[in-house]
Amino acid sequence: MGFLMSKSMDANLQKQQEFMLHNSRLQMERQILMQNQMRERQMAMQVAWSREFLKYFGSFFAVAAVGLTAGAIKRKKAGVLAPIVPLGFILAYQMDSAYGTLVYRMRGEAENIMASEHDRLDLPLGTPTFESIEKARRAKSGLISLLEK
Repeated sequence: MGFLMSKSMDANLQKQQEFMLHNSRLQMERQILMQNQMRERQMAMQVAWSREFLKYFGSFFAVAAVGLTAGAIKRKKAGVLAPIVPLGFILAYQMDSAYGTLVYRMRGEAENIMASEHDRLDLPLGTPTFESIEKARRAKSGLISLLEK
């Protein structure tokens, strides 16, 4: 009788472990999906910001170019057009960021860094551990309790 009960408890324990493993896997998948959606939303906001900034900067560049050209013609000095060069570089960068391939080139470079220069990604003092976080938490909570007294 004890053997049958033990066998049934072992089976229940096995089922419970499988259920817990399945639940933790589902939770992990959901967390990964959620983090990816948050990353996508942040990237979309960055691209939208670039496009909005481009509208304003493009307008500024057009007004500045017309004004500088008129000033250069009026004064008969080509040097007045000099600010158009750096402003043109900024405009080109913003256009590439908003509508061009900058994001794809950055992603490719990031993948290259992760593959061949992984040591550049190491955190100072290494990856945080449970112990290091607890040590910092205890130190902070000790300071708070001292300040409250």
